[in-house]
Amino acid sequence: MTARGDRILGIGLFVLAIVYGWTAQQWPEPFGAAEGIGPETFPTLLAVVLALSSGYLIVRPDPDAQWPRGRTAVEILLSIAILVVYSLLLEPLGFVIATTLAVGTLCWLMGARPVPAFLTGLIGAVVVFFLFNNLLALSLPAGLLGMV
Repeated sequence: MTARGDRILGIGLFVLAIVYGWTAQQWPEPFGAAEGIGPETFPTLLAVVLALSSGYLIVRPDPDAQWPRGRTAVEILLSIAILVVYSLLLEPLGFVIATTLAVGTLCWLMGARPVPAFLTGLIGAVVVFFLFNNLLALSLPAGLLGMV
């Protein structure tokens, strides 16, 4: 990737940040919860960070960047595919199961042994689920675990 490639990527990510941030603002406010932190808060923060990062990429691109090749390119494409599948399975499977599978698979692809990789995913998913549902009062999808 050249400096021009970085700028094109930065423009694409900037457009994505705008669409993502605008979409987050369209989410309905939960019933009886007119508070400062709502379901749009964290996606909006992510959109702002993405917009700032893409702005930096546009203004100060790396002149010597190269496209990844071979195994690295395959790993990046697999990671993107895993994240797409994760977004599709998040609602039906629930946050804990989908996150455990996604994080475990990504850790395993990065070289971790399977049991520690999926255990890391499970612990992370349970901690984040507890924090969002109990401390921040933002519900994450329970999915299959909601039936238990």
